[in-house]
Amino acid sequence: MIDIKDRICDVVAGKVMSAEAAAEFVKDGDNLGVSGFTPSGYPKAVPLALAEKGKKTPFKVNVWTGASVGPEIDQAMVEAGIIDRRLPYQTNGTMRKAINAGKVKYADIHLSHMAQMVRYGFMAGRPTGPDVAIVEVCKINDLGNGMVGLIPTTSMGNSSSYVAGAKKVIVEVNTTQPVGLEGMHDSYIPLDPPNRQPIPITAPEDRIGTTYIPCEVEKIVAVVPCDRPDIVRPLGEIDDDAKHMGANLVNFLKNEVKEGRLPKNLLPLQSGVGSVANAVINGLVNSDFEDLTVYTEVIQDGMFDLIDAGKLRVASGTALTPSPECQKKFYENVDFYKKYLLLRPQEISNSPEVARRIGVIAMNTAIEVDIYGNVNSTHVCGTKLMNGVGGSGDFARNGYLTVFFTNSLAKGGAISSVVPFCSHIDHATLDVDVIVSERGVADLRGLSPKEKAPIIIDQIANPKYQPWLYDYFKRACEACGNSQTPHILGEAFKCYEVFAATGTMESMVEGLEK
Repeated sequence: MIDIKDRICDVVAGKVMSAEAAAEFVKDGDNLGVSGFTPSGYPKAVPLALAEKGKKTPFKVNVWTGASVGPEIDQAMVEAGIIDRRLPYQTNGTMRKAINAGKVKYADIHLSHMAQMVRYGFMAGRPTGPDVAIVEVCKINDLGNGMVGLIPTTSMGNSSSYVAGAKKVIVEVNTTQPVGLEGMHDSYIPLDPPNRQPIPITAPEDRIGTTYIPCEVEKIVAVVPCDRPDIVRPLGEIDDDAKHMGANLVNFLKNEVKEGRLPKNLLPLQSGVGSVANAVINGLVNSDFEDLTVYTEVIQDGMFDLIDAGKLRVASGTALTPSPECQKKFYENVDFYKKYLLLRPQEISNSPEVARRIGVIAMNTAIEVDIYGNVNSTHVCGTKLMNGVGGSGDFARNGYLTVFFTNSLAKGGAISSVVPFCSHIDHATLDVDVIVSERGVADLRGLSPKEKAPIIIDQIANPKYQPWLYDYFKRACEACGNSQTPHILGEAFKCYEVFAATGTMESMVEGLEK
């Protein structure tokens, strides 16, 4: 067995066991609250043991996470057929197929809501939390008086609330995670109504909790050694479209500073997950902005680049989600980088209250937008789930400034990312201030729907599809008597039917001129 003696305290030494032995504490029908967020800091050994157990003796569990986790959970456990319900966010292809085939029940939940909904007893009537919490740590410290401090690894997610509310706690001690991570976390659980107090954060660098997750020794039923690393994902190359989006954002922000609507070092930045979001942050690396701050959920490569460039004062989030190359750089220089980094529970990192108070600039990606500024972040052609809403809604409605990014085209030009009416709406136009594509910037603040449409079509849509969108808008205005939000309801979703039948939306433009 892997030696973890130098990472644990004496009061839990007698609870060390194999993942297979620990898996026996999980029973059919249990709700499992696991650590992990996009996908880092998640348990690995016990989920794999649960999958093997399920192949021999079928059973079902519900899996609650922070956000996306690795294949040890969202692939192995799905393939073993042991996940009945999954929430609140995922990105794994195997899990996605199971959800879209109806094999796994999935609830898409705003990430800031998840922990409190568990505490409120809204999840399957469990007023005190999950049946079992399974969390990854790099170290366990003795706090005295029957308490230990669990030192998380590369994410906080919902671990603090899951540990506090669980009947049983299984702790994975991961020896691939450096003990130097200690001191980077800020564990804090707000009181629930009617006793809730303001979250005392007025700047991204404010610390309000503890560097560990407190846990009663008696609740810990197993301590499991693990030497499996986070399976982090490489980020896509920053292509020309992404570079143009980053440049468009920088130019827009420079003008906001010029007009006196933003300070010279901007306001705290929030950026979503993925290659496009990372490319946008990279645009700031190559800008003139300095003394930047970040209050977000995921800390990706671009933010490490800002640190390296001497342009970042602090990055507060709930998880580190670097590429393999950036992860290696971070692990080799933990003591340097952690001075700039702060990981919090996701109900704090994504708190609408804090986002509104400190004036976050919310920047997230869209699958598609429509001509009136509604945004679809989660579904392809209205029916197939992609990943989930994640934290974008937490920030979009509550940010000082809300920006969504999209390429003007998808599937090599077969799809227009600007459509007459989004097939699924996650963010209503009321929550969308600005849309950015590689083509330009659509500033929608204070405009009526009919004022927004020409700007979105002109600045965001690809010229290939502009004639169709202009034609639809013109005819919709005529058909509806120039009403507030003109639509031809029998035609609004026609592009999806055409795409389903032909594999492209190109025929929508046939016979039309701009």
